[in-house]
Amino acid sequence: MIVDYHMHLRDSDERIDYTVEAAEKFVEAAAERGVDEIGFTEHVYYFEQTRSLWDQQYMLERCIYDLDTYVGAVVEAKERGLPVKLGLEVDYFPGTEADLRDAVSPYPWDYLLGSVHYVDGFPVDQEPGLVEKLGPHEAWRRYFVWLRNAARSGLFDSLSHPDLVRHHGPRPDAEAVQWLHEETADAIEAAGVCVEVSSAGLHKPVGELYPDPQLLEACQVRGVPITLASDAHAPQNVGRDLDRAIDLARAAGYESVTIFDRRQRRQEPLG
Repeated sequence: MIVDYHMHLRDSDERIDYTVEAAEKFVEAAAERGVDEIGFTEHVYYFEQTRSLWDQQYMLERCIYDLDTYVGAVVEAKERGLPVKLGLEVDYFPGTEADLRDAVSPYPWDYLLGSVHYVDGFPVDQEPGLVEKLGPHEAWRRYFVWLRNAARSGLFDSLSHPDLVRHHGPRPDAEAVQWLHEETADAIEAAGVCVEVSSAGLHKPVGELYPDPQLLEACQVRGVPITLASDAHAPQNVGRDLDRAIDLARAAGYESVTIFDRRQRRQEPLG
């Protein structure tokens, strides 16, 4: 089974298009690349219904769409028998857990992805950002504290691009990175959530898959399940380089992938 559980419902020019017709184009692209099932996971901060949760200008500028329209399009696609799942990529901010849960709870999600794009007001995947402001050691330390708290929050089913702090810039020394990976894998195991194996990083400054092989191996040893993702923002990018993500997962020892349905999960053979 091959799934792509991280993508954003847009047209071929990456413009918002919350329609069944747009979803069909993603399904067609998935079929061409041998992907069995896809999941749409729009950014939570694109919707008017979540505006009160954010204080970052980048997010507030994008809170202009209707969450019901997005959900309705994906649900209709499911009702037509298309192999799609309804998800959401949800940014984690300490202190917003209860309000966030209230905002998303009315909807029939198949799964929720947890992301950390900002830490203490600094962007993680923008330049200049967290690493430039704090230096690699402190930036990585804080990022992984937030990621572990996201795992423990109980809000999410899988952690997307779980070491996004690798997006660009210098890194801490190898010993510090190993310690962060081990501690984070422990927290993810205890929380009972999945981690995403993503090809998105291949098309970012880092030029590498997420997560780092060492972190993924630490998760595999602890029995942490995985999801797969391309983070496509246009139908032509569905499943892009997913074969490399699968190879990374297999190299770490994974033989199955997680399938979600109404926030219940099961394992299917990988590939």
